Amino acid sequence: MFVTIRGRVETLLYLTGLYVLIVAIVEQATGVALWTQALGVDLLLTLGLAIPLLWLSRSRRHFLLLMTLGLALLHGGNAVKIRILGGPLMPDDLFAARSLFLIMTDGQRVMALGGALVLALALGRTISLKARGAGIALLLLLALPVPGIVAPSAVVALLDDHFGNVVWNQRTNYESRGPLVHLVQELARHGSRQKPPPDDTGVRNAVAALRSDVQPAQASALDSMAAGKPRSVVLVVLESFWDPSALSAAGLSDDPLDPRFRALWRQAGDSRALVPVFGGYTANSEFEVLCGFPVAEDTVFFETRLHNDVPCLPRLFSDAGYAATASHPNVPVFWNRVNAYRRIGFDVYRSLADFTLDEMHGEYLSDASLYRQVLETLKPVQESGTPSFTYILTFFGHLDYPLDDALVRVRATSADPLVERYASTVLEKSRSFMDFLEELQARDPEALVVAVGDHLPFLGPNFGGYRESGVLAADRADFDDRMFRDLVATPLLIIDGPRGALPVGTLALYQVPGLIRTLAGLTTSAPMDLLHRAEGSLRPLPGMHFVQHQDDSLTVCRSALVSDRCAEDQAWLDAVGTLSRDLFSGHGYVLSGEGGQGISGG
Repeated sequence: MFVTIRGRVETLLYLTGLYVLIVAIVEQATGVALWTQALGVDLLLTLGLAIPLLWLSRSRRHFLLLMTLGLALLHGGNAVKIRILGGPLMPDDLFAARSLFLIMTDGQRVMALGGALVLALALGRTISLKARGAGIALLLLLALPVPGIVAPSAVVALLDDHFGNVVWNQRTNYESRGPLVHLVQELARHGSRQKPPPDDTGVRNAVAALRSDVQPAQASALDSMAAGKPRSVVLVVLESFWDPSALSAAGLSDDPLDPRFRALWRQAGDSRALVPVFGGYTANSEFEVLCGFPVAEDTVFFETRLHNDVPCLPRLFSDAGYAATASHPNVPVFWNRVNAYRRIGFDVYRSLADFTLDEMHGEYLSDASLYRQVLETLKPVQESGTPSFTYILTFFGHLDYPLDDALVRVRATSADPLVERYASTVLEKSRSFMDFLEELQARDPEALVVAVGDHLPFLGPNFGGYRESGVLAADRADFDDRMFRDLVATPLLIIDGPRGALPVGTLALYQVPGLIRTLAGLTTSAPMDLLHRAEGSLRPLPGMHFVQHQDDSLTVCRSALVSDRCAEDQAWLDAVGTLSRDLFSGHGYVLSGEGGQGISGG
């Protein structure tokens, strides 16, 4: 019988076999392999968790079905995310679940809902509170999360000491821990980070530390201002936009950039932005280019950190008399944009329902149609003489880079078929942008136009398309210094009206808003002014940072303990983090200072 000790032992033996089978299938299918010691620990924890569930189960069949589904989702879900984005599931992915669901195809949504439904039904059919020992089993399960809730910092310290933690290499963390330890460790870490907002003294100290390193925005930029007249500003964030010609082994048949774009970018000295993300999470790049503060954590800032009305670019321009409009032909709630755009100061947000879906690539509105419709709505504003801040986030460019066969104009010999479709996608996107730019400049020659890629594209599992050309390694643990920079470097164009594209070099993306304000002649001070560093572009990434120096050299800090310079950079980032928490989700003490520049005195 199932209720006997022998029956339960046999069931746990069956579960052991299922565990080994699922782990083997996931490894074979994805290439994500747990370390030997992690396998042993994870199996023991799985069996330990299974015992109280077994007490609560109606039958062996129901129990094994539930455990099979749970293990497949736990191991498979982590492995799939590692293959796509290079890292496993993290607690903040819960906040992104709704947005990720919204971007799925209909088939993917059906599969996701079907899987969730099957798991829920299996759980409902399996658990019985009438089983013998059910009360004890339920108490054991309820007691499991208590240490992480009551003392998350102690749990983190204990687990980090035993299992280690390399924040910049979450794949290795996962493979060396196993999914259950990783889940517990990162949930506890998430809990330990839920700190109260900084107090007045903490913000004052952060402001003082940042002011000591502030340098004015480039004075030469002021020479190019349109004297005496507010100039319109257009900011375009290009979805998954990057230069695939770096893929030297891909055998591209043609230049993947429109010749006009290539020439303009060369005029700009091939300027680049260092963005906070790879392969997704566009909203973090949006936040940086609109608000002038870095994202240093593995979280979606619009979803989890932006709770206040704040002086980001849209509000600064709106307060100066500009019409501040955002356009993105996606469902409006994706990445919490309805709330986020309102909080950062946009007057109007035009989303999916506001566009005519007349030219589609798969389910995505083409950039050409998006630009054409934005120009139509912009025309009456231009004719009225009202200056405008126009923000455009393109939608076309997402996986799996759908294009009509006639538009696949760049051929490739790469082993990954995504490379060819992506290269043709970039050609189409750069062509559409240049057509838009020419029309815009014909209407408004003095307009300041900024265009930047939000992140590099996904080109196959484990950086496959990049790996074959030596651009990136298969695992972040094997990245050299250059690879960390190239992982987040996208094209940047700052077109200063008739003066053309400015050679601004390589800038961290959060540095761009300050330059936009300077070129637009906007003199209103803002907290982002405190982030003008004296030397180099500092790019924080989860658990590490690097500095791109003006001579193109790099200082990569995988730990603040590497050198005094790394420690100084980390101290600066800590002060920025304090200011960010105060401004975007705290009490806003930094705004109480003179002119909004920061806290006075001290």
